[in-house]
Amino acid sequence: MHNSPLLTEILDIKYPVIMAPMFLVSNTKMIIEACNAGIAGAIPALNFRTDEALREGIKEMQANCNGPIGINLIVNKSNPKMSQQLKTCVELGVDFFLTSLGSPKEVIEASQPKGIKVFCDVTDLKFAQKVEALGADAVIAVNNRAGGHKGNLPPEELIPLIVKHCNIPVISAGGVGTKKELDKMLDLGACGVSVGSIFIASEESSVSQAYKEACVKYNDKDIVMSTKISGTPCTVINTPYVQKIGTKQNWLERFLSKNKKLKKWIKMFTFLKGMKSVEKAAFSATYKTVWVAGETIKYTKAIKPVKEIIKELVNES
Repeated sequence: MHNSPLLTEILDIKYPVIMAPMFLVSNTKMIIEACNAGIAGAIPALNFRTDEALREGIKEMQANCNGPIGINLIVNKSNPKMSQQLKTCVELGVDFFLTSLGSPKEVIEASQPKGIKVFCDVTDLKFAQKVEALGADAVIAVNNRAGGHKGNLPPEELIPLIVKHCNIPVISAGGVGTKKELDKMLDLGACGVSVGSIFIASEESSVSQAYKEACVKYNDKDIVMSTKISGTPCTVINTPYVQKIGTKQNWLERFLSKNKKLKKWIKMFTFLKGMKSVEKAAFSATYKTVWVAGETIKYTKAIKPVKEIIKELVNES
């Protein structure tokens, strides 16, 4: 099945796993623990408020990590900081980028001369072929079991499809919380996996205790899709508050996001407003509990250290 090296060779790590970059959830402590436990860690550049904080974070990880460090960049217009984030990361020599929500062209062009690898989020074959043509080092195939912004196709369909028609490695994202599922993705032809939701309830994560406890208490049946938050469908835990506000945009929100003149601004406003509410829910005691997570929280039975979660994921009998 494999027409490519495994992720362990590509990134020189012990296990073919990337701790997925999670908006608001990932922090430097989690990445350091992940790297030192034999997997790769990635963090969204947007989790650092300023360029100075991003610089400090990268330097802290580089000083304490015994493995590759990845940075996730949102490469579309909703991220005005992208160019500066890219410049800083290239200058400090991160090991790899994960790009989301747009064309990775600028990132690939800046990374190639420095030998920095670029892995691009894709949800379908067409986009996978596009990023391959641009020179991406691998694609991250986001399937319909991913947390946050998920894809439309099941891994059983998406992975073999991309493996068959592309010549670059395929990393699978979504639906992995056990060794059995990890092996299944590799059997389908993936070179490795990107895993996020099972790390939300880690001791090192800085989200609120209530958010972590929700990951323990709720399971895969409690994950719903909401367009209310960022305008783009996003998976959240179906808390009483989410049930109260509903998961669909109302007629006014829908009308405004379809209006040609206003569309761009409304999208940006919805995104920023949504992110503010997600942020509030992530870090503070609020009844407005909008918690982003994926189906694999069904494997979260307790709040544990990152390295223990990794141990269970890779060595589980």
